[in-house]
Amino acid sequence: MVPFLRILGIETSCDETAAAIVERDAEGHSRILSDVVLSQLDEHSAYGGVVPEIAARAHVEALDELIEAALKRANVSLADVDAIAATSGPGLIGGLLVGLMTGKAIAKAAGKPLYAVNHLEGHALTARLTDGLSFPYLMLLVSGGHTQLILVRGVGDYDRWGTTIDDALGEAFDKTAKLLGLPYPGGPAVERMARDGNAGRFDFPRPLVGEARLDFSFSGLKTAVRQAAQEIAPLSDQDVADICASFQRAISRTLKDRIGRGLQRFKAEFSPIAEKPALVVAGGVAANLELRATLQGLCDKNGFRFIAPPLSLCTDNAVMIAWAGLERMAIGIAPDPLDVQPRSRWPLDANAERLIGFGKRGAKA
Repeated sequence: MVPFLRILGIETSCDETAAAIVERDAEGHSRILSDVVLSQLDEHSAYGGVVPEIAARAHVEALDELIEAALKRANVSLADVDAIAATSGPGLIGGLLVGLMTGKAIAKAAGKPLYAVNHLEGHALTARLTDGLSFPYLMLLVSGGHTQLILVRGVGDYDRWGTTIDDALGEAFDKTAKLLGLPYPGGPAVERMARDGNAGRFDFPRPLVGEARLDFSFSGLKTAVRQAAQEIAPLSDQDVADICASFQRAISRTLKDRIGRGLQRFKAEFSPIAEKPALVVAGGVAANLELRATLQGLCDKNGFRFIAPPLSLCTDNAVMIAWAGLERMAIGIAPDPLDVQPRSRWPLDANAERLIGFGKRGAKA
């Protein structure tokens, strides 16, 4: 039987500094003892996006205090923790270095095992923490850096069924917002404006809709938005609202086709299965209510459970990193050596076809 386990998680892959203490009992039930997150939104908003050097320095300044706060809120000491889990990639290399080196130092000083966690695996396994989900299931990861449809077979066992061939969905939202003069981060700003817009005013393209492959593309949609804005400039508030609503509808219709095909593939490959199949959504874009409604409708139509963890666990956080470490410990995966290196690019499915974004450092994700 797997023993009771408690772990300290550290997350510094982008522009949130986070630490958390999470427990897992012998039956696999979890308990979040503390979850501390410090956003860097104010530091980056003036630049319209994340500045890597600013992010890394902010992590250095805040991380030690956040770890102390996480331990204090959990009412535990390092002696009560069984292991350290720190994000090792993918992400901004400066931030990854800060978190992983801190994790190494604590592991060495406290005599604890270290787990260098793939940030994407943290997202992939969160639904098992929140909903007790069994394998296999599908995960749609939609964030500023990733748009992927992934088959989650088990801990460390993933098949990438689809990925973006250009921009990530969150990136498309951010760039569209910047083009229209809206504040950063772009996703919430576009969604707010879209509420008062006419989604039928602009007929924006739905990239790759109808194709059998399950990949995504958002660059052409972004270009269409820019062209429409230029044609009617200067833009009124209503123009901006209509563009946002039409842009959001195009994305919703695109996901309806792409994910709908993915659900059909899952049913074909895993029918029958003991439990009702599930689609999990993760990443910051998962907060968008129209996109959630689209995915919920798809799942209802296809007989799937739709699982969207709380927003605090969809965006970057240390709880998911701690839980990924606990999942690995529970099945007997050995800890990582203290000379493990951070990886700015680290795909969950190393065997997936190489698409745009593969370079000397490897596939993006």
